[in-house]
Amino acid sequence: MRSSILSASAVVLLSGLASAQTFTECDPTKKECPADPAIGGRQVTDFTAGKSDFWTLAEGTTVTYDNSLGAKFVINKATDAPTISNVGFIMFGSIEVWARASPGNGIVSSFILESDDLDEIDWEWLGYNNTVVENNFFGKGNTTTYNRAEYPSVATPIDTFHNYTIDWTSKSTIWYIDGQAVRTLAYDDPLTIGGTNYPQTPMQVKMGSWVGCASKEAETNPASQGTCEWAGGSADFTKAPFTMYVKNVTIQDYGCATEYSYGDKTGSYQSIKSTGGCSKDGKPNSPSSSSSSSSSSSKSSASASSGSSSHRHQRNLGIWNSHWNCKCNNPFHRCQSHRHPIRLRNIYQFVNRGSSYYIGRKLYQETQARIWHA
Repeated sequence: MRSSILSASAVVLLSGLASAQTFTECDPTKKECPADPAIGGRQVTDFTAGKSDFWTLAEGTTVTYDNSLGAKFVINKATDAPTISNVGFIMFGSIEVWARASPGNGIVSSFILESDDLDEIDWEWLGYNNTVVENNFFGKGNTTTYNRAEYPSVATPIDTFHNYTIDWTSKSTIWYIDGQAVRTLAYDDPLTIGGTNYPQTPMQVKMGSWVGCASKEAETNPASQGTCEWAGGSADFTKAPFTMYVKNVTIQDYGCATEYSYGDKTGSYQSIKSTGGCSKDGKPNSPSSSSSSSSSSSKSSASASSGSSSHRHQRNLGIWNSHWNCKCNNPFHRCQSHRHPIRLRNIYQFVNRGSSYYIGRKLYQETQARIWHA
């Protein structure tokens, strides 16, 4: 399916950008980091009932709520990238979302799991394609290969709500659409390189939408052509607003803990330590204290609001390059400054690991700096 959607050059660039949807302010495989607050049970969010304290908003994000359509993630301009993050983490689990993707060439809707050491599991929808959804995964931020994404068919994901589920265990990860398995990734699948690149550390759920191709100039710039092709060309903001809807999210943490911490710097699931007991309401408690050699302080959680707020990964949401400080509002793309696929706000905000993403920085400097860079 991928070959019918993307050119070879687009596949390479795009896969890298998708991975850039991750950002970490502290990588436990490199240094001691705070413990992660655990969901520790079953957590249900009904966005048709309004805002929820289970979620925090990325800087610059405004989410409104509809009693039938749920949370509305709206893009009106190139710098918009509404994104929310759960206040807790899971150590293996089941995550299901009822969502309707945003329409529009150049517009991307995302639902991801990511960890402090850059393990990642994704669902992404391209606003120009009303027939497929992308699933993908990354281990420890490894983007040396670009052959992990798959594009299963789904009926009108832009016009219709569907149930998208991820069942994640130490043995396999299974992606489901409306209860039907569309992909199974085994721990020892060749793509995981012997399990090394298999996602296996405590994950946080994030979701939102962002602009993958912001202008006609980006379509012809060698640094961004591949991304724009993947995103279906540049966004036409005269057709805004572009809205992604999420009715509800159900998260089951297979761990039973108050917090998760890294016992060493291997990033293996065997090294993860859990402290405390199960949660009855799915609301994480603030970790009581450090609980491992790699965990020395607790992480705090913030309440969600209908306006902008900060969260633990918000320090730098935005453009991805670790070589500069950027100020974007998209936590979906890796940006040491704004990080995480939020983006170029957009796609270029994801570049934060190595020379593979330098092209993103170049494009950002040449075509977008005047838009967001303060």
